[in-house]
Amino acid sequence: MLDGMLRKLIDPGLNRVGRILAGRGLRADQVTLIGLGLGLVAALMIAGGLPKGLALIPLLASRLADGLDGAVARAGAKTDFGGFLDIVADFAFYGMIPFAYAWVDPGNALAAAFLILSFYVNGASFLAFAILAEKRGLQTTARGEKSLYFTAGIMEGAETILFLVAFCLWPAAFPTLATIFGLLCLVTASARTLLARRVFRA
Repeated sequence: MLDGMLRKLIDPGLNRVGRILAGRGLRADQVTLIGLGLGLVAALMIAGGLPKGLALIPLLASRLADGLDGAVARAGAKTDFGGFLDIVADFAFYGMIPFAYAWVDPGNALAAAFLILSFYVNGASFLAFAILAEKRGLQTTARGEKSLYFTAGIMEGAETILFLVAFCLWPAAFPTLATIFGLLCLVTASARTLLARRVFRA
């Protein structure tokens, strides 16, 4: 929901840094893997019972890397594998964080499982739409220049980051926050399904 507006604000800065990193020989795939590694560090810190506020540092650094990998790719050479790796790393990261909260406190397990389920459904709707959009030659740059067709929704990257930050700032509220987050993901998937019905039914 917020991504379209935020991209206009953050893309110029990301692209400048991306050109610098690409000029120094860093590849987009490497940035993607660095981001995934930082996300794993954040998840391990949470699962290990360390103060959740400390986990915010690698968590936010991971999301910064997730934004920079595309900028590096645009400054250098974009590949289909890079787009594939970016999506896989994103989904791995999004699953690791709720899993970490379930690991550190079994009382979080039900809410974490519901959230991961909602990610699964939302991710399936997103990827299925992208596949059919590619089949029909549809294109959009509303969410920046991407390897896949990105559809808008209530829950996008910015909203996801806000919820992950909230998990770290108010860990005791994880079950409530995760439930709200999951419900919004399901609403997003439902809206995307209705859009797909209108776009692809013919």
